[in-house]
Amino acid sequence: MQELLPSTGKAVRVGITGAPGVGKSTTIDALGTYLTGAGSSVAVLAVDPSSTRTGGSILGDKTRMPRLATDDNAFIRPSPSSGTLGGVTAKTRETMLLCEAAGFDVVLVETVGIGQSETAVADMTDLFLALMLPGAGDELQGIKKGLVELADMIAVNKADGDNVQRAKAAAAEYRAALHILTPRSPNWTPPVLTYSALTGDGIAELWANVLDHRQRMSASGEQALRRREQQVKWMWSMLEQRVFERLRTDASLRARLPKIEAAVAEGRLSATLAVDEIAAALEP
Repeated sequence: MQELLPSTGKAVRVGITGAPGVGKSTTIDALGTYLTGAGSSVAVLAVDPSSTRTGGSILGDKTRMPRLATDDNAFIRPSPSSGTLGGVTAKTRETMLLCEAAGFDVVLVETVGIGQSETAVADMTDLFLALMLPGAGDELQGIKKGLVELADMIAVNKADGDNVQRAKAAAAEYRAALHILTPRSPNWTPPVLTYSALTGDGIAELWANVLDHRQRMSASGEQALRRREQQVKWMWSMLEQRVFERLRTDASLRARLPKIEAAVAEGRLSATLAVDEIAAALEP
């Protein structure tokens, strides 16, 4: 990874999230095919939901992206989320850099989008795209989990057939909601678009907004600053994962943890002293 660093950083990094059923995979299939048709190469890092009970994952994203899966200018890598916060696997960042070093022009990161913290994907991409459904009941559901506040762009899918007016109405609701929120960037006001992943209508406009965002952020210097901050956050995130990995793999620590947990649960040991004991055991 260290040797590849000089060859990274040139791709457009886009994070895509949304509730299950919103059409993330279909959108990526349509967007990716549009981009490869325009001469770009596209890497898709699709995080597949892992079972909370068994930890297993079907890894079936390629079946939901039939056109892109057979495109010579596209690469799709499904990965199990394995319970990682934000639905982004621990190795997604490294894979993104590998794809950039391999020469891909665009990297799309699809997250699970099941209500977990979406901060992880926002902290590793240049633009965070939130996909929404028309007429989903509570049009402002995204605000509740902070999704709209993180989004650099909102796109309402399934704006086709009888859904067109409902999609436009939903988009108007989100635009009104964004007026009362402070944008992530002083140089960019998140647009709200409608499109159809099924017919491809609006895909070109969606990508034009991605490029407009990139141009503005680059011109202001904010993109370079954001990427530097992301690298530092990445470092601390990996350190945290390394510490927890020791808890899972060190045999002597694993043997002590159940006793400490039991003591805390039964009220015989305070949580503070328990943490001190575990931290002391982690010291070399």
